[in-house]
Amino acid sequence: MFVLLLAPLFAWAWVALGKRRRDPPAPAKFGLGLAQLGASFAVMMIAAQLVISTGHKVLPGWLILTYLLQTTGELCLSPIGLSNVTKLAPPRFVGQMMGTWFLGAAIGNLVAGLVGGEVGGGSVAAMPAQYLQMALVGGGTGVLMLLLARPVRAWMGGFE
Repeated sequence: MFVLLLAPLFAWAWVALGKRRRDPPAPAKFGLGLAQLGASFAVMMIAAQLVISTGHKVLPGWLILTYLLQTTGELCLSPIGLSNVTKLAPPRFVGQMMGTWFLGAAIGNLVAGLVGGEVGGGSVAAMPAQYLQMALVGGGTGVLMLLLARPVRAWMGGFE
């Protein structure tokens, strides 16, 4: 539902920012998306800590906020990545590079499933630390990508 509601808003925002020459470069959008992924796992960490400290269930709002952050992060990453694959790949290899993009997504989903299968596998008490670890990986990678946005943009050879 979030994708359907927010995709037009994100498309409008990128175009509006582009007209004002304020559109962040693609590497910065990737960094924003990854940082939001990290934030979503931080939300889950807090919710898990609340469950442990109170012994009660938490409201679904925690999960909804997590999904909202993951969806907005995805809207910063996926359409931008697909667009850049078509722009940056040599014309003869565009189809192959698009396939590689989707292969990367498939491998990422496999790894996420394997990692997700381990969350809470031992005990509920271990969940906050597991979510913190995922938050640090996602958020740290996002911050690193934001720091590297300028040099990566220079390597893109003027493509926007």
